[in-house]
Amino acid sequence: MAEPRSPVSASVPHTPMVLPTPEGPTLEMDPMEYTLRKRLPRKLPKRRNDVYVNMKTDFKAQLARCQKLLDAHREICIHGLGLAINRAINIALQLQTSSQGALQLAANTSTVELIDDLEPEDPDEAGEPLTRTRNNSAIHIKVFYPNP
Repeated sequence: MAEPRSPVSASVPHTPMVLPTPEGPTLEMDPMEYTLRKRLPRKLPKRRNDVYVNMKTDFKAQLARCQKLLDAHREICIHGLGLAINRAINIALQLQTSSQGALQLAANTSTVELIDDLEPEDPDEAGEPLTRTRNNSAIHIKVFYPNP
């Protein structure tokens, strides 16, 4: 059985980070004094035929869910963010292959702004919580049956 993940603070580099502040000058912080908490991304409007792919759910379960949605709708939209982009593409291609080419795909890419919270390990010593923004790639694949 896999070990539980340690706090994400291990992914923060061990060299002092320089963060800009709204006032202008930069703030230097020691990443060992902060815990990184990644916020969930802002999602697109959730429709009945939207599927948000992630890396935690089993691939076959996500593929089966997409197939079930395609049985009820003429089109679905598969969304993948970051590491899940490859999985979203694989699901769309598997659906197209299993339909013997009856399905068509239309893919769009985008960049999504994500927000991370840096919370101090010891609130008395480290100071106030900080936030930082970063960009991540996303893909949106429309899988549909073309009109006859």
